[in-house]
Amino acid sequence: MIEITFFEHQQSEGTTITAKPGTSLMKAALAGGIEGIAADCGGTLTCATCHVMVREPWLSQLPTAKEDERGMLEFAACRPQANSRLACQIELTPALNGMQVDLPQSQY
Repeated sequence: MIEITFFEHQQSEGTTITAKPGTSLMKAALAGGIEGIAADCGGTLTCATCHVMVREPWLSQLPTAKEDERGMLEFAACRPQANSRLACQIELTPALNGMQVDLPQSQY
């Protein structure tokens, strides 16, 4: 299992969940009850309501965001950061065990 810790906007205490490899970060967040992930489109890359900011060193281990993901992030409710990604586009692998992500102030 892979552990991921989500930090609500400007909070120092996070919520840690576990997920199976191969699961998207978005689906893991929903299954784990993370309220800061809305995932309105269900992972079809047609919204930006699963916006997260991935902390290092995990960000460097992710494949580069594709153009369609970068474009969709421009529609996120909160301004995208250099480490912004859509959780639906991140497939969990054993190398991401322990990953920490920050949630934006709002998804709407």
